[in-house]
Amino acid sequence: MKKRYLTGIVMLTAAMLGACSGQKTTTETSKVDTTEVNTESEKASTETPGGVIEIEFWHALENQYEATLNKVVDEFNKTHTDISVKPVYVGAYAALNEAIVASNAAGTGLPGVAMANIPYVAGYGSSNLCEDLGPYIERDGFEIDDFGEGLVKAAKYGDTQVALPFLVSTEVVFYNKDMASELGVEIPEKWDDMPAFLEKASVPGERYGMAIPGWNTWYYEPFFINNGVKMVTDENTTDFASEKGIQVVNTMKDWCDAGYTYLAVGEDAASEMRQKFLNGETLSVIYTSSLYNTMVETCPFEVGMTWLPSGDTKIQELGGNVLFIPAKNSQEVKDASWEFLSYLMGKDVNMIWASESGYLPTRKSVQDTEEGKEFLESKPAFQVIFDNLDLIDPGIQRSDWSQITAILKNYVEEIIEEDLDVEDSLKEMEAEINEILSDS
Repeated sequence: MKKRYLTGIVMLTAAMLGACSGQKTTTETSKVDTTEVNTESEKASTETPGGVIEIEFWHALENQYEATLNKVVDEFNKTHTDISVKPVYVGAYAALNEAIVASNAAGTGLPGVAMANIPYVAGYGSSNLCEDLGPYIERDGFEIDDFGEGLVKAAKYGDTQVALPFLVSTEVVFYNKDMASELGVEIPEKWDDMPAFLEKASVPGERYGMAIPGWNTWYYEPFFINNGVKMVTDENTTDFASEKGIQVVNTMKDWCDAGYTYLAVGEDAASEMRQKFLNGETLSVIYTSSLYNTMVETCPFEVGMTWLPSGDTKIQELGGNVLFIPAKNSQEVKDASWEFLSYLMGKDVNMIWASESGYLPTRKSVQDTEEGKEFLESKPAFQVIFDNLDLIDPGIQRSDWSQITAILKNYVEEIIEEDLDVEDSLKEMEAEINEILSDS
């Protein structure tokens, strides 16, 4: 098996974490050409002669979020005569990352506020790309403690608050409630009960009991975590090739070999997996909670949503994005950008996003408001997430983590697709990952 060292950021597919790939741009939202980011966008965020600070908000939100995005930005612009915000769709998280890194290196064309997928936070923090938000938080008495502990941690680099959590999600199992009722099955709460469920829910060659996204390890990392695998140990190594790690991958492979589960991989993995679910070719799919609205609105059956089957623990990981202010902008632009950023983090705007998308409310206090209660009344399936909020972890915050998970993804895919020996492959993978860990 060949080496898999990656020097660049791995491109993510249409339904990654926050489901923000954005396959096409829209007429009302500008798009940055990342090949010309430093020539055509040299004045992305500036102060005009008339005293109005014009800033761009670079994001990766695809079309289904356009109406909500335009609504909240328009409201800000109406109530702030000295600041004008222009939302700019850049592309998927990877394309957005490339544009930010290029503009930061050039020192021109930077937006006032930018979105980043959570795994990028460590890299941005280590390179001092982000403004330290601590002084702004302290100056304005911003209620940072109103966010969940895991959310705050996900937006930190070390002890520095380099970003704030914006649209966040976690892994869930979506399932066909009509089919489950007809078959008399329930999504199991425990990993050990999965074989019995899959055997009853599956018809090999016709229907899978569960589909597992293989394009991003975020979706199945909880299988390792909750079955006792330390993806990074205290000694700065990994134990993916431990007895427990081998057991997890062996189990996933056995399910796939039996025709019980489907590992979605390849260029169109996300759309193909969704289509299988729509067609009734799989009873359930592991996916991101951010797509709740989309799944409910597009499926011709009643959609259920529940927690992933757990092992000794039931930890899940935080997905989605954070917002940050590029550090190289002028102080005037950064002050205006903080005004917009803190507005987006407000309780009212937070509930607009939660109500009109599948993203989670990020402010703890909203759960006790009328708006929060109305949210759960309209989306009772989210109760399982609220009941387990303290179990949603920000995941491993390392600048090399995207490189490591790319290696994990490739090995798991090849083990299952090419019928490789699990133990030998994981030992080879562990050696590659440990070499990367030893350099950091």
